[in-house]
Amino acid sequence: MEHRAHERARQGLHGLVSPRTALRIAVRGVLTLAIATSLVAGIAGGLLRAGVAWPATVTWLPQAALAHAQLMVCAFLGSVIGVERAVAVKRRWAYATPVAAALSAVAALSGAAAAAAWLQVAAALVFVAVNAVLLSRQQAAHTAWLLAAALAWLTGNTLHARDAAAAAVVPWWFAFLVLTIVAERLEMTRLMRRRRAAAPLLTLLLSALLLACVAGTLALPIAGMLYGAALTGLAAWLLAFDIARRTVRARGLPRYMAVCLLGGYAWLAVSGVAWWATSLGAPARDAALHALALGFVFCMVLAHAPVILPAVAGVKLQFGRVFYAPLAVLHGSLLMRLLLPVWDARALALGAAANAAAIALFAVTVIAAALAWHRRNARAPSPR
Repeated sequence: MEHRAHERARQGLHGLVSPRTALRIAVRGVLTLAIATSLVAGIAGGLLRAGVAWPATVTWLPQAALAHAQLMVCAFLGSVIGVERAVAVKRRWAYATPVAAALSAVAALSGAAAAAAWLQVAAALVFVAVNAVLLSRQQAAHTAWLLAAALAWLTGNTLHARDAAAAAVVPWWFAFLVLTIVAERLEMTRLMRRRRAAAPLLTLLLSALLLACVAGTLALPIAGMLYGAALTGLAAWLLAFDIARRTVRARGLPRYMAVCLLGGYAWLAVSGVAWWATSLGAPARDAALHALALGFVFCMVLAHAPVILPAVAGVKLQFGRVFYAPLAVLHGSLLMRLLLPVWDARALALGAAANAAAIALFAVTVIAAALAWHRRNARAPSPR
């Protein structure tokens, strides 16, 4: 024991780390880089699809454009959610989900579309196992819906790997995100008292969403209308029963989170209406997809990042009003994207570029907040 203590002291004295620690740091760094690459590539591919011109020297852009949805949903968000769940389950094998999901981005950008698709299937398989473990530890509504979300992701990834049509795959991918977010809101507000009818109503709405995914896989005409109705109903449920409608009256971080959440729920309702309209033949597909992906999902990312990053990645953030800036740009850019093309189709590229600017501004805000926290605490006198 004395020898071990002496060795630890010697390592601390010389600034050394053990090989295991060094490997862990290296793997974490590579994984972070791969996740960031999937986000940047997914955004770039989306911009190209929206008509934003890029230099011809960027050779991977065509692959990024083709894989835009899977880069954003499976590679980026799948990795981020996978890391969060791996930390919760506290099992090393659980990190296979974010590793496989991040590697799928590399494969997709390299032109290995089949390899990327099956890597995402592997990521989802592990993810299902992770959530099954969490459900076995805590049998509750939110853990059951988290497992359902994982199964939705696995279904969507399997259909994609088997070259199913986008109309069959995309609803499953979005169901994965929607169910995950709703389940996490249930977990965070599980002690909140709600009306007796709230729980069965939520079960009905989430079941309708999954049923709509099945109908879409079978190419039934009712699929789009049922999917849109489920999204709109979920938006109404969240607006009525989520604690955000109370905490919006608070100050500081709780109020910021509530503003993000309530705005996201409003965009979820917009997406539901647009999904319904698209199923009836209206030209509202972009609104259906991006009101959901940007308006709802990324509002949830902006809301929870100040809480999730310290808990999962150990990154402390100094919260301030500057966090409202990327949120405002996100809402404004999404309105620009959905409204301006009605008068001029070329405005879609401008709106998409503004969407990307909102995400970039949020990344800069988070980095600045982390540096601000570090500077503030570095100056603080150490307790004696």
